[in-house]
Amino acid sequence: MEVAGTGAATPSHASVVDTDDFDLSRLLNHRPRINVERQRSFDDRSLGDLYLSAMDGRGAGGYMDSYESMYSPGGGLRSLTGTPASSTRLSFEPHPLVGDAWDALRRSLVCFRGQPLGTIAAVDSSSGEVLNYDQVFVRDFVPSALAFLMNGEPEIVKNFLLKTLLLQGWEKRIDRFKLGEGAMPASFKVLKDPKRGVDTLAADFGESAIGRVAPADSGFWWIILLRAYTKSTGDLTLAETPECQKGIRLIMNQCLAEGFDTFPTLLCADGCCMIDRRMGVYGYPIEIQALFFMSLRCALLLLKPEAEGNKDIMERIVTRLHALSYHMRTYFWLDFQQLNDIYRFKTEEYSHTAVNKFNVIPESIPDWLFDFMPSRGGYFVGNVSPARMDFRWFALGNCVAILASLATPEQAGAIMDLIEERWEDLIGEMPLKICYPAIEGHEWQNVTGCDPKNTRWSYHNGGSWPVLIWLLTAACIKTGRLKIARRAIDLAEARLARDSWPEYYDGKLGRYVGKQARKHQTWSIAGYLVAKMMLEDPSHLGMISLEEDKAMNPVLKRSASWTV
Repeated sequence: MEVAGTGAATPSHASVVDTDDFDLSRLLNHRPRINVERQRSFDDRSLGDLYLSAMDGRGAGGYMDSYESMYSPGGGLRSLTGTPASSTRLSFEPHPLVGDAWDALRRSLVCFRGQPLGTIAAVDSSSGEVLNYDQVFVRDFVPSALAFLMNGEPEIVKNFLLKTLLLQGWEKRIDRFKLGEGAMPASFKVLKDPKRGVDTLAADFGESAIGRVAPADSGFWWIILLRAYTKSTGDLTLAETPECQKGIRLIMNQCLAEGFDTFPTLLCADGCCMIDRRMGVYGYPIEIQALFFMSLRCALLLLKPEAEGNKDIMERIVTRLHALSYHMRTYFWLDFQQLNDIYRFKTEEYSHTAVNKFNVIPESIPDWLFDFMPSRGGYFVGNVSPARMDFRWFALGNCVAILASLATPEQAGAIMDLIEERWEDLIGEMPLKICYPAIEGHEWQNVTGCDPKNTRWSYHNGGSWPVLIWLLTAACIKTGRLKIARRAIDLAEARLARDSWPEYYDGKLGRYVGKQARKHQTWSIAGYLVAKMMLEDPSHLGMISLEEDKAMNPVLKRSASWTV
């Protein structure tokens, strides 16, 4: 990921952290305290029923596929609420690639004062030589963190959560402008002083990023990962510390601040998420909205109602969740019938009775969409704002929408239907297209600013990113579509190691290693491992998936022509 440079430029005064000034190490020594009653909150009502509900209306074949997947390779029905440490190495003969991937992932670990703190972006799997980036990126570390949690190594994740929380607490200034108090860093690196024998942390909040954009998604991923840690270990002591409770509140306060916006979605700039360069996702990108929704739900589970300041923020979260779920499910959802309705929209409608509430001009519908949209299937579009609807497909936002239950069960099934129907377009020869289709010609010039890295079918402009396979696999497990995940993983296994674990692939089918793709990319390795471990032991899904909250289901007035 190109979020921050790694040159020798002196970081801002607020970005260099010596943890002697604010020692959270005492939290590392807490023994886990398991509270089963608290752990089984509303998202855990019945993960055992997850597959059965997903299979409604799909017939016995889909049910048997799902039923079979609930058994671990070692035998015996696994509870989807427990998320135990992975037993894959003991219970079956793993793919030869798994061992190599673990070795490569461990070579990427970086230590801070003798403790493993996270994984750097790229490292040579044979020599251990650091390649390109020596920083720990917050969003990049998430699949690595999940891999360690699934393998029964939570201390690495705990260290990461605490140190990023420490960085959040420092003043953040970019060009004399102070960032919001809740902002989390895009990345950080360990600075070693051999003369003094002291390690310090240097964080980047956007002051080194290409385009100087602060990441909106780092705080969301931090909350989601904290919930995953809590679910995986049963250790509530970390999330319940005053420091973590304050950290969650700061992120929520920053996102829930009232302003002039009439929408419950979160207004964002280009380059604020995984798509970290100018790609026309400014406004209300699906990726940010899905992560926002998921982090709101995770925060609601992690906040202690009795703690000072939490009751008010929890009430605001509940209110926002209701509005956000209705808005996204109603206005961002697109299927065949809804596309036909937009095609027939009237414009310049005034008053609250308007059908075309965002004044979307039917002539703005791109030609490719009419052939792309199958009669069965649908997805959340990339962006919706006044007079603008970005009809592109974005993989991360749609997969997270399924995992967070932002998508209804019917919508989740329709997204998977679309992937099956448009396999060549969205999967091709290397999972998974980050977005579809690519923009080119004059549109590429205007939208990307002639960005040579984002030429058509490359990088974030229609490139294929192996890291996304863990999100696809998780979505497949939740919807009971295991065959999609197996097929995608088979494709990845055929090439990833042979191509030295590249960051991304180019071409309409993802046939070519990206023109500027870095090799030995850590999150490509971790994404594969997480996908394998989840597919082989679906109980791991519990740490990253949230069940549907019936209270948030709006009465949808739009098309219901989803999975039959």
